Amino acid sequence: MAACYSSDMTDVLIIGGGAAGLMCAITAAGRGRNVIVLEGSNKIGKKILMSGGGRCNFTNLYCEPENFLSHNPHFCKSALSRYTQHDFVALVEKHGIPYHEKTAGQLFCDNSSKDIVAMLLRECKEVNVRIETNCSIVKVDSNEIFTVTTDKEEFTSSKLVIATGGLSIPKMGASGFGYGIARQFGLNVFATRAGLVPFTLTGAVQELAERLSGVSTAASVSAGKASFNEDILFTHRGLSGPAILQASSYWRPGEDIEIDLLPGFDPVGILLAAKISQPRLQLRTILSNHLPRALVVELQDLLWPDYAETPLGEISNDSLARIAGDLQHWLVKPAATEGYRTAEVTLGGVDTNELSSQTMEAHKQPGLYFIGEVVDVTGHLGGFNFQWAWSSGHAAGLAV
Repeated sequence: MAACYSSDMTDVLIIGGGAAGLMCAITAAGRGRNVIVLEGSNKIGKKILMSGGGRCNFTNLYCEPENFLSHNPHFCKSALSRYTQHDFVALVEKHGIPYHEKTAGQLFCDNSSKDIVAMLLRECKEVNVRIETNCSIVKVDSNEIFTVTTDKEEFTSSKLVIATGGLSIPKMGASGFGYGIARQFGLNVFATRAGLVPFTLTGAVQELAERLSGVSTAASVSAGKASFNEDILFTHRGLSGPAILQASSYWRPGEDIEIDLLPGFDPVGILLAAKISQPRLQLRTILSNHLPRALVVELQDLLWPDYAETPLGEISNDSLARIAGDLQHWLVKPAATEGYRTAEVTLGGVDTNELSSQTMEAHKQPGLYFIGEVVDVTGHLGGFNFQWAWSSGHAAGLAV
């Protein structure tokens, strides 16, 4: 990439060379607009490169507005309907990038997330998007036009797009820059918090998790009014895995999460049937047919220590029902989340009531646009946040 250099006024300035910023650039330049992307780090698309274990879960076949959290759940509908997951898949296929569906519509590159970044770079090159890396923004001013002063040069434009992302994964260059720009121009910004993030624990449950570090099992995890039926993973810090990450976006400090360790099963029926057919066996033997044995042993010490060595035939039906209920409704109170350091997304951000849902332009400041993660729209795990980046970037790219 070239170093920053001065230029005459450009049509569109985009701050942020991630998924949303690049899609906006490609769309705007494809309409004949002169576009410059300013990226603070040494390369574009860093979050794309590290996502999906290096294979980039670039969208989801079943993307719907219901897969997003926002203070205004209707805001995302316009952008998502005008640039869909199928539109992005068509772009991927146009470039011959091999991909596969993993679970529940999640699409990943067969080879590497580098394929997606290379595709975006080729698209930028075809429409003459200029990308400037290592540009640290010093200040942004507006007096009919926007002036962006970097640590190297000054850029001017009548259209300024903020695509700087949120606070998640600061080692990738995440910052609150976009929120600061929104506040500078009088826009409301909702409080932010880490989303799609592991939980930390304390006390006996933390010690249990540490002993089980690396063990995973299918579960249904509920937080607030949301429930997610996927795997959970015990770690030396607490709880992770897809179901936990999903639930974290709905959890509030001080609340319990509820874990059903036998989703889709009737544990009462299982235990009562085993009591009749195998009365000499112990609980842990029966439950180890459905759960990792190491987990069963730990749960035994936590939930039914008095019956650890008791044959099923000697345990009352009421006690078996209670144990089954504990397995279906295991209440765990997280101490906290691991925070932005490991969070995949940032919840909250620029108030959508401040923006046009069709163009992403700020009502109070004509020519100023916000797209991607900086906006108060956050997707579930599974490619939805990338789709919001593509869709919101495309919406702004059609308007600038």
